[in-house]
Order: sequence, then C-alpha cells, then structure tokens
Amino acid sequence: MLPNIEVRNLLGTIRNMRRKRTWLLTGAALLLLLILVPPIATYLDFRRSPSGNGDNVRVFDFSSGYTMKRIAEELERSRIISSSLLFALYARLEGADSRVKAGSYRFSDAMPPAEILRKLVDGEVYEVRFSVPEGYSVYQIAELLDRRGIFRRGSFLRQCFSRPLLDELGITAGSVEGYLYPSTYTIRPNSDEKALISEMVARFHTAYDGKFAEGARRAGLRREQVLTLASMIEKEAVDPEERPVIASVFLNRLKRDMPLQSDPTAVYGVRAFAGKVSRQDIRRDTRYNTYRIKGLPPGPIGNPGDAAIEAVLFPARTRYLYFVARNDGTHHFSESLEEHNRAVQKYLKNQEHIEHLQEASGPELRTDRPNLTNRRDDFPERPSMQ
Repeated sequence: MLPNIEVRNLLGTIRNMRRKRTWLLTGAALLLLLILVPPIATYLDFRRSPSGNGDNVRVFDFSSGYTMKRIAEELERSRIISSSLLFALYARLEGADSRVKAGSYRFSDAMPPAEILRKLVDGEVYEVRFSVPEGYSVYQIAELLDRRGIFRRGSFLRQCFSRPLLDELGITAGSVEGYLYPSTYTIRPNSDEKALISEMVARFHTAYDGKFAEGARRAGLRREQVLTLASMIEKEAVDPEERPVIASVFLNRLKRDMPLQSDPTAVYGVRAFAGKVSRQDIRRDTRYNTYRIKGLPPGPIGNPGDAAIEAVLFPARTRYLYFVARNDGTHHFSESLEEHNRAVQKYLKNQEHIEHLQEASGPELRTDRPNLTNRRDDFPERPSMQ
C-alpha cells in the first residue's frame, strides 16, 4: 500500500488536473460564447430592425421560379434589407423558404425583415384598386389616375385617342370615350395604360352585349347613339330616379328636330361639368356643344353606367321638352317654353347663372360646322317602360 502522504499527493494531483480541465472547458465555452454572441445578436437584431426610414419603396414581381436566395438578393440590391445572407438564413430557420407565394409585392426599407417574410409567406401581394365613377370622362379618369400616382395623365390620354389601339379594340370612333366601363379595377405593377384601357373596354362589351344589345336593336338605336345619350343623361341627372325622364326630354327634342341644349356638352373637353355653365360656354363653337349644333354630339361625353343606358332604352313616356335645375338635386320639367321660362325665373331668380371659366383640362377641340346628323329619322318611336 502507498503511504498516506503519497495518496494525498496523488489525490491532490487529480484535483489539480480536474480544476485545470474545468478551467479549460470554461474558458473554451466562454471563448465560443464570445465568438457566437455577436452573430446571434446581429441575427436577432436583423429580424426585427428595418434597414431604413421608409424613403425607399419598391415593387417586386416574384414569379413562381424565384428561389429564396434570389428573392433575398433582389431585396438587398434594392436596399430594402441589409443582408441577403441573413434573410435567407432567417427564412431557412423559420421553414419559410419553400412556402413563399409568387406575386407582386410592395416593400419599403421601413419594414423589418420579419414583416417582409410574413407577407411573402401569407401571399399579401401588392395591388392597386382603382374605381371609375359612373359618368366620368376620359379626361377625368386620366386626372384621377395621375393623382393616384398610377399613370401619367398625358400618357393615358394618348392611349385613349390612339388609332392603332382603337382599331385593335374594334372602336370606329375617335376615342374610347363611352367604352370605359365604370367599375373597380386591380392594377398590377407590370400593367400599363393600354392594358387597363383594354380591360375596361372588354368589361363594357361584356356588360353591353349581355344586358343592352338586344334592347338597343329592338329600339332601333345604334350603340354609339345609346352611349352618347346615356353619357349626357349621366351628367345631367343628380337624382337617379330622374334619368328616364331626362331621357324622354332628349328623345322628344330629337324627334322634333330641336337642339338638345345640354349644358355638359358645352364644356366637354374644356373642363369638368360642375352643374353650371356660363354664357361663354354656351357660345363656344365646338363639335360637342349642343347649343351650337343640332342632333347628337359626334360621340359620348363620358362613360355611362348601366342605369343611364337603361334610361335610354326604357325612357319615361312624357311630353316634356325642357328642364331646369331646382338647386336641390332635382329638376323641374316643362312641356312648353312658356312654362319653362317661368320655372327658370323661379329657380334661377337672383342667380346670374354665370360661372368663371377654369383652366382647360383637355386638348383643344377642333371647331367644325354644326353637326346635323342623327336627326329625326334616326329615332323611331320609343318603347314604353312596361
């Protein structure tokens, strides 16, 4: 047996070795921790911290062939995220790299990567929903698109009057006015003015052919006549219930070969109709001004909705030839000029009925001789509303 002193020495040596081993392991662990902590902290901070303040906004179209690596690289190249490597690692650790949905996305550098990845996985694709109100003209639609930052006003209007596009769409008129169906449209980032116009016209054909083409044929009216009348009714009628009555006034005047004298036609292509016209408007010599021409204008002055088209095909049965606004959204209708003049005195009393001209909002209209087409013989007796 070993002497007690030697046993004690051996045990001491073993204890010293264990202490050294513990210190070595502890040191190694601390060293490893020191090495790993900064990257871990960077990774955790990356997930929740945006790379900018929101000044940088981009739209991406990620098709089904995009890998997460390529998506991350595009996001970094566009300065939406700070690191494509960390973003791809984050997606891999979350098990999201294979769950990204294809589509168009709108991201800003104010979004943290966690939010960006969530949108990609949830498929929160970017889309602009754009509504065309009933009766809006191509000029008003162009201005609305421009204000929304979707398309430039001038470029949209050029397509509206583009002869090659009109031929492609089967429109013989000089513009798409009247054929841009009032509805809500989804505009993708890769869409353009031509694509939007084509979709609007396609929706018009679907609606018109399905709802009104047969009625127009029975009424003996061409599509262009229906749309032109409907566009005028759309501008004149504030109260929806008056549309069929206003339609009857226009149709009655056409049968009597009377000028239509519709206020909105006097300012078409010059400015938006706001309910009143000035004496200068009425005297303006344009192809559309029904104070200066007989019959219908050469085309629609806006894009009518279904109710206005229906009013043309099923007008009220009246003898009215005149109407004047009561200034409450409704009109007073008259059969004779004498009655109409009394109504004008009553409802426009103390009103000069003159409006200052605004800056022109459309291209200068070509002045022609009065349009004497679309006269009495073109408008047969109308069917009743029954």
